[in-house]
Amino acid sequence: MITELTVEKQMSQPQIGFLGGTREVGRIAITVKTEKTQVLLDYGAMLDHMPGFPMHIPPKDVDAIILSHAHLDHSGAIPIFFIEGKKPLYTNSMTTELNQLLISDFIHLSSYYLPFEYLELKAMINNSRHLDFDTPQTIGDITFQFKNAGHIPGSVQPLIETNGKRILFTGDFNTTNTRLLEGAKMNYGDLDVVIIESTYATEEHPERKQLEKDFVDACTDTAERGGTALVPAFGVGRSQELASVLAAHHFEYPIALDGMAREVSRVMMSYPQFLKDPKAFADAMHSTNWIEGWRDRRKAAKQPGVIISPAGMLKGGPAMFYISKIGKRSNNAVFLVSYQIPGTPGKQLLEKGVCNIDGKMRKVKSQVQHFDFSSHCGANELKEAIKTLGGNPKVYVVHGAEGNCEYLAKWARDELGLEATAPKTGDTFKV
Repeated sequence: MITELTVEKQMSQPQIGFLGGTREVGRIAITVKTEKTQVLLDYGAMLDHMPGFPMHIPPKDVDAIILSHAHLDHSGAIPIFFIEGKKPLYTNSMTTELNQLLISDFIHLSSYYLPFEYLELKAMINNSRHLDFDTPQTIGDITFQFKNAGHIPGSVQPLIETNGKRILFTGDFNTTNTRLLEGAKMNYGDLDVVIIESTYATEEHPERKQLEKDFVDACTDTAERGGTALVPAFGVGRSQELASVLAAHHFEYPIALDGMAREVSRVMMSYPQFLKDPKAFADAMHSTNWIEGWRDRRKAAKQPGVIISPAGMLKGGPAMFYISKIGKRSNNAVFLVSYQIPGTPGKQLLEKGVCNIDGKMRKVKSQVQHFDFSSHCGANELKEAIKTLGGNPKVYVVHGAEGNCEYLAKWARDELGLEATAPKTGDTFKV
């Protein structure tokens, strides 16, 4: 028998909707909806030849957007909400500046395919509201706060409370300490729902201390034989991490920093509160040579040392110029330090040893090696994170390709007895 109390309870239950980022990596977008309020957690783009977007949601139905971090697969489609009207975008000061850089570059490279322009980006930046860690913010009948995610500087995990329910969205997160950041702690008390990423649900990362040593040794060996090591790296986070690793190990040869990594580094130095050791980071940045033009590039490509430059998968950026020079000589090296998506030039180089040089697909003569400097949890860390969480939460697994979402959800069901699901795009669930 359905009573009035049952109906009232069902109406007051928050509803979670999945608009993107399900069973794939990219275009993450999640809604949390109550009787009175609806917030949007991230609204990212799929970075392919033609950008892909999450399911549409009418901007008038959204009361606010909450952004976990600046990477485009989480933020790249948010300007859509500023084509007409304004929405508050809750994030922090560093993420806002990184958004400005990344989305400007996105528009520059892909404007033909995008439904927004610089004007919408400007409106997005102007409507950003900055929230410090552990500071409660209320929108309608939803209250939330930010917790450290340990992924990139400025990255957060939104912890939401509404109608007596506590919901954690992990965003991209890392529980391992790195040179830049403290790892996420994951001690949030009892939770009713956890929405968790699964990027590396089936892969372990190497032990960090040994990984750093192996990387620095490989760079030193290259420089000592008179060669240059090109390190193609993501401009936000990875480039700065690698420069910090080399500085911490007292690497004795020149380190050059190029492309967007330079401007991102300037932003990061302006927000020391988001860094584990601001002084060590500033020292690392001051010990690198910032490339300012083509003359600097040509010089760096000829001298023994290390060049850190986007793009991390060799899809454009100054790294394409460097590989055309460095890839031709056997005493040089290319050290890939980022995940390489199938079909990208970086993946081709790793698997087949070939790259587009001077307009032709050529065999790369330099040494090619991959170092797994991930800013995500590996399989063990993901499982430990779920074990650590309090209460008996429902688990929704997102942000994973090639069966990773389904795998981690099954593990949580079988091993921990939790109600765990790998949702599909368009699915909604009552909490």
